[in-house]
Amino acid sequence: MRIVVALGGNALLRRGEPMTADNQRANVKIAAEQIAKVAPGNELVIAHGNGPQVGLLALQGAAYDKVTPYPLDVLGAETEGMIGYMIEQEMGNLLPFEVPFATILTQVEVDAKDPAFQNPTKPIGPVYSKEDAEALAKEKGWSIAPDGDKFRRVVASPRPKRIFEIRPVKWLLEKGTVVICAGGGGIPTMYDESGKKLSGVEAVIDKDLCSSLLAQELGADVLIIATDVDAAYVDWGKPTQKAIAQAHPDELERLGFAAGSMGPKVQAAMEFARNTGKDAVIGSLENIVAITEGKSGTRVSTRKAGIEYR
Repeated sequence: MRIVVALGGNALLRRGEPMTADNQRANVKIAAEQIAKVAPGNELVIAHGNGPQVGLLALQGAAYDKVTPYPLDVLGAETEGMIGYMIEQEMGNLLPFEVPFATILTQVEVDAKDPAFQNPTKPIGPVYSKEDAEALAKEKGWSIAPDGDKFRRVVASPRPKRIFEIRPVKWLLEKGTVVICAGGGGIPTMYDESGKKLSGVEAVIDKDLCSSLLAQELGADVLIIATDVDAAYVDWGKPTQKAIAQAHPDELERLGFAAGSMGPKVQAAMEFARNTGKDAVIGSLENIVAITEGKSGTRVSTRKAGIEYR
């Protein structure tokens, strides 16, 4: 099968964990051990989040006031290289030497008229107390929003329109390469009014929505959205919570999911299923083999009406 795996941010850095290189590498190693299990005999593409890493680089850049801080598109490119390097190395330590790897810096087009630019929602960087977040927002002109019992900086998150490097990704897959691409939703870019000049933009594209577009354009057989829970749930956190085993996109759309957590993952899964007729699965990274076998996770499919719980 041609498999696209979208790694959640928790696969790289756990909530509240210090953003050290050692911590990130340790988490990447754990993720690689799971993903490597489904690599043999399949074509594999890995996408990943980068919110904490972009936020850290932004803070580091702001601390050096002798130059203007680098914009988010440049920081996104930096994190794609950094995280791709770690994934390549840890996967390479597990798979046969003959398996080639490639990390592709991935530019993704967004629309200048996207309403997301007027309503920042995408969290980046570390979590703060309410008082610290408000002070930083005042000092740096940030937008902030609640994240659980903490607060984080939020930026615009426009929808992905086109992935520019889709052809080289296909070429690499045809040669048996494990490809790491579309990190952090890709590098956000847009054309000017003439439609001829492309440039970066201060935004962060949602990783799951971009992974869905990536999987569609690659003709993937399955999109796996790997997170830290074993399925999508209704009534999450309540005594009445139930795990969804399988659902038609129309049923999921009626339920509604939180925009800051499961919402983008469900939206990404619905779009892939509707546009391709194939399955998307939301589930735990540690269950990835069972997910590919249809035995775990929330399977989103147009092939069967209704919704099933477990």
